[in-house]
Formats: sequence, structure tokens, C-alpha cells
Amino acid sequence: MALVRKRWFFISGLLIAGGLGSVAASPADVAVHPALWPDSPAAQLATPAVEARVDALLASMPLEQKVGQMIQGDISTITPQDLHDYPLGSVLAGGNSGPGGDDRAPPAAWLAMADAYYTAAMDVAPGRTPIPLLFGVDAVHGHNNIIGATLFPHNVGLGATRDPELLHRIAEATAKEVAVTGLDWSFAPTLAVVRDDRWGRSYESYSEEPEVVRSYAAAVVSGLQGDYGTAGFMGPGRTLASAKHFLGDGGTDGGHDQGNNLASEAELIRLHNAGYPPALEAGVLTVMASFSSWQGQKLSGSEPLITQVLKQRMGFQGLVVSDWNAHSQIPGCTKDSCAAVFNAGVDMVMAADCWKGLYTHTLAQARSGQIPAARIDDAVRRILRVKLLAGLFEKPRPSQRPLAGDYAELGSPAHRALAREAARRSLVLLKNNGGLLPLQRKARVLVAGTAADDIGRQTGGWTISWQGTGNGRQDFPGATSIWQGIRELVEHAGGSAELSADGHYTHKPDAAIVVFGEEPYAEFQGDLETLEYQAGDKRDLALLRRLKRQGIPVVSIFLSGRPLWVNPEINASRAFVAAWLPGSEGAAIADLIFRAPAGRAAPDFSGKLPFSWPRSAAQTLLNRGDAGYAPLFAYGYGLSYRDHGSLRRLSEDPGVAAPTAANLGIYFRKGRTLAPWALYARDSQGAAALDAATLASPGRVLQVRAVDGAAQEDARSISWSGGGDASIYVQGKAVDLRRQANGDMVLSLRYRVDRAPSAPVRLRLSCGEGCGASLDAGSLFGDAAGGAWRTAHIKLSCFAAAGADLSQVERPFEIQTDGRFGLSFTELKLDSNPGDGSCPGS
Repeated sequence: MALVRKRWFFISGLLIAGGLGSVAASPADVAVHPALWPDSPAAQLATPAVEARVDALLASMPLEQKVGQMIQGDISTITPQDLHDYPLGSVLAGGNSGPGGDDRAPPAAWLAMADAYYTAAMDVAPGRTPIPLLFGVDAVHGHNNIIGATLFPHNVGLGATRDPELLHRIAEATAKEVAVTGLDWSFAPTLAVVRDDRWGRSYESYSEEPEVVRSYAAAVVSGLQGDYGTAGFMGPGRTLASAKHFLGDGGTDGGHDQGNNLASEAELIRLHNAGYPPALEAGVLTVMASFSSWQGQKLSGSEPLITQVLKQRMGFQGLVVSDWNAHSQIPGCTKDSCAAVFNAGVDMVMAADCWKGLYTHTLAQARSGQIPAARIDDAVRRILRVKLLAGLFEKPRPSQRPLAGDYAELGSPAHRALAREAARRSLVLLKNNGGLLPLQRKARVLVAGTAADDIGRQTGGWTISWQGTGNGRQDFPGATSIWQGIRELVEHAGGSAELSADGHYTHKPDAAIVVFGEEPYAEFQGDLETLEYQAGDKRDLALLRRLKRQGIPVVSIFLSGRPLWVNPEINASRAFVAAWLPGSEGAAIADLIFRAPAGRAAPDFSGKLPFSWPRSAAQTLLNRGDAGYAPLFAYGYGLSYRDHGSLRRLSEDPGVAAPTAANLGIYFRKGRTLAPWALYARDSQGAAALDAATLASPGRVLQVRAVDGAAQEDARSISWSGGGDASIYVQGKAVDLRRQANGDMVLSLRYRVDRAPSAPVRLRLSCGEGCGASLDAGSLFGDAAGGAWRTAHIKLSCFAAAGADLSQVERPFEIQTDGRFGLSFTELKLDSNPGDGSCPGS
């Protein structure tokens, strides 16, 4: 194992100017100075022997095949048979994709699918050279798409361990489990340096501190790929790595996913580029360009950063791949056509669901010279170079490779032991007043909280499904919940443990262990407005306070993908543990919070905060070294059992206005309903709350699926079969919207008609049983052109005029019809009237 442990020093005397809050220049004004960037000793991937083979391959390839190599499609939209007509260079299994559309397919189905794509790619038409396919997957905390795989702690927790060697072992184990299913390419590691924890991908980052990210980069790359320059590089049980997301994705303004990073060039180098030089030196074969922008220019379209800096100045000789349909966000581009992304230096475009149209247009642009022949050849050269270095031309079909089909390797005892070790070392003890921990093993303990026996909650996003939602106990064979780990330890020692999610018990316990925290999310779905936990709905706090009033010492185990403002919850707890998202081995928590058996060394906490912990919910920019740095718990904080003393009572003022904390009028955004609201489907057989597992009304008159609007799966497509009366609606606790109606606010719906209605459509607002109003929505949906996105603004006052009581609105939105109808929507909210608010049907 050859871990790169050197520090990276940049230009001596480099002036650090500007700031994350500075005003962005227009894209045309942005200047990049490659000479200021590190002249990295990147691995020399372009060896004479490899380049000779690349030259021969390039000479044999027609333009149609070259263009195909530059495009990657998702398995949800491309079949193996498609490869006969469209010679794509790569496929991926995105977050919700799986064999035959089943993201919960068994491992054998994944291996058979890999074989099918490989066979199709190698069965080429006359005049084409057989070129093996690259198959990519987001194996970001283990082989997390696969039922039964080991699920390691997410990166935020691994950042608390401060141990590159541990990260190297985790990457090695992950690569082996990926090899079992015959896949080639892991989209990891994430090298983001997060500056605003509201970002929904914060848990994919190791730390706010660039030095931690820098120290981990080479360890993970070499763990996945093997040590570059040795016989083990890309050998059996290895997978390609992808350093991502280049560049600055962790520093977007406001923590908005796919947003704009306003940092100066010096800050971009010092903070956000920290992990890339060591990753390049370790021989990383691929780099993924970011969705986000720097100073207003999309990274996927930034020729200065991708070509001049990454490839030329820093010497990267592998391939650059874009993110999911990110090319469509470049000015002047669409999903189907984007010469700019290739001309910027992206070699392979992740055209997840638009690969066919992009192939056609890119081929035309190559023929016309809009994409120069030299750029085409450079991109294909890099792709072929990577495939040769990965040994794909020598490897047989996936099922015949070492470890393929060795399903005992998935979730093996050795890998689970490693995941348990990692989870144990990631835990950070924030409070331990009176030395409550460690608990006696023979104690009578109550285990409470909705997350105590929920493996989906402790594994978080990017687990089986993209968002990590819709998972049940059956999806985690061999895994251990936090409750199971506690029960096994306590009962084995002669104590007793009782599980009660709501905290009610049959016998008063010696202590209560309450496990609670964030619901799973991924990417923009997890973006926050403030850092307050459960703003406006303090369910978990109520449980903690009730147990405290009963005189029961409370140990809180907080599951989260980032630091959050939890001062009231900390006050209600005698001990408080930041457990992050610990993965499939929940017994790690019991390992630390109970005393060791007699004669054994006592376990202890060693985790240290990788991110600063906020004093108020308004401290969204809180990083070591910032001006006015005043966290509640500083970066690097973490108690052990050797520490004594008590934490004083904390302020319970969140520092944000109540209207900011409550959600009266954002119902659906970025692919999900926002609490306290939920989405339901109703027909004659009843109503059902919709989630990843329930995608239809009880009688299946109405069907729902996730689709892409402006971003990946940020919209819902609703299809009425015409088999009877059915509706889709949003419902929650009753709210008073009279002031909003008086202020001329509107219900704003961003929608697209996919199929014209065959019967009248009604738009309803309900205020309880027998209370509400409906409007004729024919003018909205009956006349809308199919396929075009548009926004409707319906005045709240329309419903009041039709008889609704706006003082107790429980169902602010419902669309009902008994005919056939197809509708997609991507955003539903209350908004200020932009001037075109109206009453449909009037």
C-alpha cells in the first residue's frame, strides 16, 4: 500500500482575495490563470506502450464509433440491443436504476446484466473494432445499490476518524464487492470541501477542512484502483475511481445544489482543489465535472478549468466525464445537442436519458467541424487509454472475471467487521454530563426514537435507491440496526432492553437511549433553508423532554448527514452522540456506549468533528479560519471518557425568524413533498400516501412515477387510466391562509400536460370534511400544448370566493378527474402574484 501523505504547497506568496460572499462576475469576465494552479506530478498514464495501442485503435475506428465512445447512457433508457446501432462507450446504473427496471434485483441479475451489455458492445457491425464497455455505478459508501452489500459510514462520518489508512481499507473492500457484480467503475471519491452545511450533499464530503480531504484522496483512489505503477494496479478485485466533482461543488452560494460558487480563484485553489493533486498523483483514471458553476460559468462548459487547468497545467491524462445530463445546463445547449461540453474538454457526456439524440447531433457536429476532429480524437484517445489501463481489452466477459459471482464476498464477515470498526471510530461524543456514559451492560434500558430499529435511516441517501427512501428491513440482509446491537449486548450481559419508538415503557428504565435524526435524502432533495432540526415540528424534542421529566437519564444518538442546530435536544439529553450516517453495522453504537466486560480494555470515543457545529440555526457559513468564527463545538471537538466536566445549558433561540422555520406554502419541490405536507393518490378504493414504495392509488386508477424536469427526477408524472374517479392531492395539518389570500398570493404550479384529459378536470382546495371549493381546470389543462412546461398562478382568493374556509386548509391542492389524463409537475407552492394570477373557469 502506497498512501501519498505529503502536503501540497502552492504558489509562494499567493494573495488570498475576495470571499464566498463576493459579487460574482459575469461568465465573460471570469479569468483563469493556469500558472497559479499547482503543477502536479500527476501519474503518467500515457506510456509509449499504451499510446501505441491507442494509435492503432484510433486508426481503425470510423467517426460513428468514435462519437459513440464519447457518450454514456443510463440502463433505464438503453438496452444491450441498442448498442448495435449506437456504439456508446459506457453505460451507468443511476441511483434508481437496476436490471430490468428493478433497483432491488438480486446480485446475480446485476452480473447477468453486465454480461449482456458486454456481449452487445463486443458484437460489432462489420468495419468496427470491438471495444469493451465501461459500466459505472455510484458505489459511494460501499456497493450501495446492491441488496446485501456492506454499507460503510457516509463520508461525513469517515471524516471524523482522521485515518487515511482506514479509508484505504474501505475502498479496497468496496472494489471487491463491485467486482462481484461485474461492474467496472465507481463514481468515487467525492473531494468536495463543504463551506455551507445547508447543501444537500454535505454528507458526501469528508470535511470543511481541505487538509482532511487532501489526506484522504490518494488513499481512496489507490484502495479502489490499486497502487499505480505496480502489478496490482487495476488487477482482480479493483475498480476505476472517479475524483469528483471538479470543481468547487462544496462552496456554492447558499449551499444550493448545482449552484454558483463565488470564491476567488485563489480560494478555489486553496480550498476546493485540495484533493485533486494527490488523486492525480495516485493515478486516478477519471474525473467527474461538477454540475455547479464558478463565478457564473457552468463547470461542464469551462474550457479554462477543464482543459487549461486540469488537463494541461495539472497534467491529468485520464478521461473527464460530466454528471447526469449536466450538459443541458450549459448556455446554448439542450439535452440533445451540446457541442460546447465537448469543446470545453469533457471527454464523455453522461447523457443519461438523452443519449440517442445527443449521439445524432454530436455526430453531425463532428462531421461539420463544429466539434474539431482533433478534439474528437483527443477525447476518444483518453477513453481508450483508460480502458486499456483498466485491462478491459484483456478481461473476459464480466461473469468470468475474478470474484465475479462470489456472492459470499458481498457483506462478508470481514467487510462487516471493517464497517463496524469505521462506524465506531466515526462517532463523536458531544456531551456526557455526570459521566453518564458508558452505561452498565446489565442495565435496564429503554431504546426509543423512530430511527432506533430503522436501517434505512442509519444508512441515509444513496442506499439501494437514489434518495435512500422506500427501503425496508428486507432490503438489508445481514445488517444490524442500532436497536439490535444494543439488545444483543445488554441481554447477553444479563440486562434487559425494551424497544418503544414513542418512548412508552412497561418498566421504568435505568436509562433511555433515543435514536433520532434526519430522514434519508440525496443531492438537491436535501438542501435546507436553515440549519434548524425539525423546524416547526419538534416531535423528537417532545419525546426527549417527556423522558427527562420522568427522571430518566437520556442518551441521544443523533443521525444526520451534517451538523444541525439541536440546542434544545442537547439540553434535554444527559449525553449526546453525533452518529452521522453509520451504515449497515448499527452494533457499533452499542460497542461504545456500554462498559467493557470485566477484564477487557474499556472502549472509548475517538471521533473528532470534521465540521464545525453551529451555535444557532443561522450560522450557515461556519468554517475554521473564517472571520468571527464562533461555533458551539469547534472543528476537531470530541469528548472521550477521560474528559470530565459538564456542558452548561444552551440557548434555545434558533436565531431565525419563525416564518423561516415553518413551512406553510412549499408543498412540492425538487422531487419531494416538504414537511409537514405529504402527497396522496385516491380512487374509489381509498387513498394512499405516495413514496418510493407506493406509486399508485389503491385501485391503481392513478399511477405515479418520477421523471426529469429541470433536473434528475425532480418531477412527478401522474397518469389517470379513466377507470373511475381519482385524484392526486397534497395534505397536512390545517393551516390558516387568510393573510396569504388577502395579500393576493397565488398557488403556483409548474406543470406539463402529457395527455389531454378525456373528461372534465377539477382543481380543489379542502378545509376538512365537507369544507372546500373546486374550480374548473379545463382552461389550464384542456388547452395546454402537450410536452411544454408552463406555470399556472391560481389566486387563493378564487377558492375563498367559491366557498372555502381558508382559516383551516388541510388540503391546499387536489386535481380530480374520472377520465384519462396525463400530467407532470415539478413545483407546487404558494407565491406572490406575478401579475398574471387568475381564477380558472371564470
